[in-house]
Amino acid sequence: MKRRELLRLLAISAGAWGVGGPIALAQAAGPSQQPLQQLRIGYQKSAANLVIVKQSGWLEKRYPNAKIAWIEFPAGPQLLEALAVGSLEFGLTGDSPPVFAQAAGKDLLYVGAEPSKPDSSAILVLRDSPLKSLADLRGKKVALQKGSSAHYLLVRAVEKAGLKWTDIQPVYLTPADARAAFERKAVDAWAIWDPFYAATELAIQPRVLTSGRGLSGNNSFYLASRAFTEQHADVLTALFEDLTRADRLTQQDRAGAIKLIADFSGLDAGVVSLFLQRRPPSPAGPIQGATVRDQQRVADAFFQLGLIPKPVNVSQVVWRPAQP
Repeated sequence: MKRRELLRLLAISAGAWGVGGPIALAQAAGPSQQPLQQLRIGYQKSAANLVIVKQSGWLEKRYPNAKIAWIEFPAGPQLLEALAVGSLEFGLTGDSPPVFAQAAGKDLLYVGAEPSKPDSSAILVLRDSPLKSLADLRGKKVALQKGSSAHYLLVRAVEKAGLKWTDIQPVYLTPADARAAFERKAVDAWAIWDPFYAATELAIQPRVLTSGRGLSGNNSFYLASRAFTEQHADVLTALFEDLTRADRLTQQDRAGAIKLIADFSGLDAGVVSLFLQRRPPSPAGPIQGATVRDQQRVADAFFQLGLIPKPVNVSQVVWRPAQP
């Protein structure tokens, strides 16, 4: 082996011991020259950057010979299940779904992130609810999607209230079922994220018991299959360029962004406008150390409560792009 190549591998090996633990050498591999043949992207209606990239057709123009498919999911856990079984190559979720996936042994990689959006999730109660504070959740039924970003929001809210997780009655429902249960008063509160939060707010004007501010950063993560990451690091770089371009459009042409998202998602323009107002500038790119540490706190909290079966080391499944 040439001395220069040996030194390069040693440098990669040393760098693979990132924040919190080792990272597989394959994750630090350089961009592959393999042509892109297929890219299946999972997204939710709240994934503003992904929706704008889709509607603008930028990826299709970059890769005219590739088959690019866009698949919508109601929440992150379902999206990551599809990714784990090989039905997707790339997708976006909140903070909690990847923790549950890693704890379940799913072979996924964190490949990127957007800045946190603490105002984009909340715990809601009906306007006439007797619940006035987080402490009032004691003994109450709270609807949420298990393993979603709302799950961690509720964990933190219970902690802030000085309660134990066993002091509340979590009711695990998909967003659509949770809203129905919430409106008919089958549950006392609902932990939810945008755009479901915005749509409910405009439709029935619930009270916000708490938002995520000061409780949950509500980070957004891009995840990919290991095979795709190892073979197409160059495509990930291109994806982040287009996603950041979409974010600039959102900041500079809000009306145009609202129309693109509303036209595709079927959401009312008022709902889209409201959830974009709560969303800070959100460029996309590889994960930084501070975000890994934030995510490790999410994982530790779920393990300490017995909500995942084993502790996980987030840094072990974080992709590190090769340095030029």
